Amino acid sequence: MRMMRTIFILGTIGLILSLTAGCSARQNTRGNLPTKDQVALITLGVHGREDVRTVLGAPSIVSTFDENIWYYIGRRTSQYAFFKRSVIEQQVLIVRFAPEGSVRKISRLDKSDGREIELVERETPSAGRQLGLLEQLFGNVGRFSGSEAGQ
Repeated sequence: MRMMRTIFILGTIGLILSLTAGCSARQNTRGNLPTKDQVALITLGVHGREDVRTVLGAPSIVSTFDENIWYYIGRRTSQYAFFKRSVIEQQVLIVRFAPEGSVRKISRLDKSDGREIELVERETPSAGRQLGLLEQLFGNVGRFSGSEAGQ
């Protein structure tokens, strides 16, 4: 009897520990999040593109209209089990180069500089009609003859 009680208690403790371990937060980092120490290694007017690439890595995006602007974009999130993901850290590091290639300006935007955008859930209607399951499966039956298939 005592042995059964010990097994039950150990089993219950094991179940609680495994359920608790499953509820630990999962953290994801996406993009490039350069640290302040890394950015401090870059001197304005002295370092160039290759120096920046060596210290910070390749940029996430090079500006479409001005190749002298590099963006380093990153986000760190945390999520517990099935609950909504929360943003821990988010930043955009902007490196601007002078025309001759040296670093002219470095600026940083963080989570407080951003805005939430509400998505629209409307659907755009399209021309035509909806096909049913049977029309999709058997719609082409009889449309092709054997002579056309060989050509």
